[in-house]
Amino acid sequence: MLYPVENGIREVKELSGIWQFKADYENTGREQAWYREKLTDTIAMPVPASYNDITTQAALRDHIGDVWYERMFHIPVSWKDRRIVIRVGSATHHAVLWINGEEVTSHKGGFLPFEADITDRVKIGAENRVTLAVNNILDWSCLPSGEIKTFEDAPEGRYPKGHRVQDTFFDFFNYAGLHRPVKLYATPLDYIEDITVTTDVEGTMGVAAYSLQVQGQAASIRVRLMDAAGNEVAAAAGADNRLTVNEPNLWEPGRGYLYTLEAELLDADGAVTDSYQLPVGIRTVEVKDNQFLINGKPFYFKGFGKHEDADIRGRGIDEALNVKDFNLMKWAGANSFRTSHYPYSEELLRLADREGFVVIDEVPAVGMCFWSETNTVFREDRVNADTLKHHLDTMGEMIRRDKNHPCVVMWSIANEAATNEEAAVPYFTAVAEETRRLDPTRPITIVQTMWPSADRVGGLVDIICLNKYFGWYSDHGQISVIERHMDLELQGWHEKYGKPIIITEYGADTIAGYHQLPAVSFSEEFQYEFLEQYHRSFDKHPFVIGEQVWAFADFATKQGLTRVVGNKKGIFTRQRQPKAAAYKLRERWTGEHAKW
Repeated sequence: MLYPVENGIREVKELSGIWQFKADYENTGREQAWYREKLTDTIAMPVPASYNDITTQAALRDHIGDVWYERMFHIPVSWKDRRIVIRVGSATHHAVLWINGEEVTSHKGGFLPFEADITDRVKIGAENRVTLAVNNILDWSCLPSGEIKTFEDAPEGRYPKGHRVQDTFFDFFNYAGLHRPVKLYATPLDYIEDITVTTDVEGTMGVAAYSLQVQGQAASIRVRLMDAAGNEVAAAAGADNRLTVNEPNLWEPGRGYLYTLEAELLDADGAVTDSYQLPVGIRTVEVKDNQFLINGKPFYFKGFGKHEDADIRGRGIDEALNVKDFNLMKWAGANSFRTSHYPYSEELLRLADREGFVVIDEVPAVGMCFWSETNTVFREDRVNADTLKHHLDTMGEMIRRDKNHPCVVMWSIANEAATNEEAAVPYFTAVAEETRRLDPTRPITIVQTMWPSADRVGGLVDIICLNKYFGWYSDHGQISVIERHMDLELQGWHEKYGKPIIITEYGADTIAGYHQLPAVSFSEEFQYEFLEQYHRSFDKHPFVIGEQVWAFADFATKQGLTRVVGNKKGIFTRQRQPKAAAYKLRERWTGEHAKW
């Protein structure tokens, strides 16, 4: 799936800004066909942004069901005889889209883009109306999963009539809305639909093998590769071919060198009828001998699990915040992050390409575990065939969107699932096989929380990724046991599977500004000493190839007795100010005695 770009032939029109918005508290809007006419009784709503924290109303923050977005737009006369597409960066978690009162598309899944050809639905040179119904309800057929809890069996009068709650099984707030840009773009009627690029290094030669999907007619296809200065360094013809560069500038961690692949469709007279420019990083990825190799060199993951989360805007994309986060990660000495627990925006991945950050790209398969031997998850009324179908669909969407990003070095197909259950084996076998079929060039992982003796699926993946909280969720406050527990855990996993291990989560909730000596839990001193104990264990084991702290910054969660205004495991506050542990990581990852 190509990201919309402008050039001499293609045009892009942003629909970001203030939209009209209406919460459907009675969930009657579809039945009453609100999409047929302009919405009434609306409020202003920024797009992109989560709607939950924009107003002062708890009813909207906690709303379950449909909300409606609408705005007017013009199609310029210059777009006549062009293919016109509307593209929604994400709509959380379900969406139906109408143009001028006619339904044109729908989508399930809150973290990936969808688009529709609206050429025959819009009025050229006139005003048009786009309407979206966005729904945040999660059930077991969704990623992430959830349940609607009703209170029909409660004593009469205990709860208001129709009262219901969205139960979620993940530890982040269920923000909803249009979180990423909405765009219109125009292409010729004969156009480049998609490009797939895979890269390799053969001796002193860099290789970029490409495959174009073209809709319509083209007399010929021309493809060129330009270096960062705009100089042509390779050229080829046809829809499928190879571009080779002698002594290429490789895309490397910390040095995101990008070439530009320019694909052009030509008519019989040699005139360019369509073109697309795609950033390309030439690099290789391989798992070998308990090492993760980028361009043949061992790579150690230093970084964070993150969230797309901030004050007011919630999960809405914020380019300024993204740049700030990258600067903070570089300051700390990080070289990587995981898109926990869902695919992040394309804009952020494009920035990671440019900045040379390494990314573990994760599908939103979170909440598939109750940490119980009897209360199982993989069963007919929970994670079932419908869940699997959506899981496979979402993996396909994520890979098609992110396949050309050099920053993406690994696919994570789930986070903290009940991999101890027997039924998890055929489920994740299907997901792993489909992921490898769609992209055989990248390793895959499942981020684990089970004991090694209980896990059944580690044999399906290339890298073992572990989330461990010794001294926090178990043996709370007992820093002295962390190193021993972690040693035994790492040894158990490696003895069982013989694969390299990344610790993708370890951390402790910390209240910024709370100090106590000797350290107690929730103090900055505790977080500082807590991380030290984990590092002592990691450094003993050569098969440990990375550490990603949980979490980069504090983030919002649903209300709960264990969550005082969100999850406080951040190394930075939600406002991106450092806690003491940030300096510990900076010392470890960049200091004079750092081993990397």
